[in-house]
Amino acid sequence: MPTLWKITLEILRQRQNQPPHVELFELEVDPDENVLDCIERVWAFHDRSLTFRHACHHSTCGACGMRVNGVEKLTCITPVREVTHPNGVLRVEPLRNFPVLSDLVVDVSGFFQRMEQTQLSSIAPLSQAKLPFEPNPPTIWQGQRLIDCIECGLCVSACPAANTSTSYFGPAVLAAAQHVYRQTNNPTVMQLVNCADGLWRCHSAYECSAVCPSNVDPAWRIMDMRRATVAHSLRNIFKRPNQKVAP
Repeated sequence: MPTLWKITLEILRQRQNQPPHVELFELEVDPDENVLDCIERVWAFHDRSLTFRHACHHSTCGACGMRVNGVEKLTCITPVREVTHPNGVLRVEPLRNFPVLSDLVVDVSGFFQRMEQTQLSSIAPLSQAKLPFEPNPPTIWQGQRLIDCIECGLCVSACPAANTSTSYFGPAVLAAAQHVYRQTNNPTVMQLVNCADGLWRCHSAYECSAVCPSNVDPAWRIMDMRRATVAHSLRNIFKRPNQKVAP
């Protein structure tokens, strides 16, 4: 029989265009449970009006991203014992740098639209996906995930620069652009992010990479894309007359 912990779950609640407030819920939990389990228990047994997102429960969909005691986490894989303060307080808030729709649910539509602009496809035909060789590959699925980004938005929430401009592309979008550019050499992608609200607003804080649950390392990708952009610009400056410059 596991030893239960008595915790105070603090949830920052807010309806759209209304001031936020904190509500407290006293719970007994198994410390090996995940934070999402606690939130679901509040909804099931204390307050059915609580709104939050969740789906897969194993860090694939990215839906349950929240701030837990001030740090961006996927709540479905974050054990209570790892994030609860010594005084037993566990505070949950919605992600930053997104409009709050209701309680722990934020509006990520703009984020997804910007991801679409990069032309990044997270799935590819089996013939193109970089998978281990299989003599007889399965034919049930015609695609495979090609990249690790699950579009959870944790990096955007953690990014200090994202708080300075609502037009900023954000770490995930810039990392996606780098991925596409390195795969395709498409100059359109470089032009898209080579602007004040793209590559050059990033402050190199690396907070995005610190919270990424998939080890995409968006900060490194942004720096790599900057290097590629500068190199491309220098080649344009010093190119010979009538010489074409590779993208």
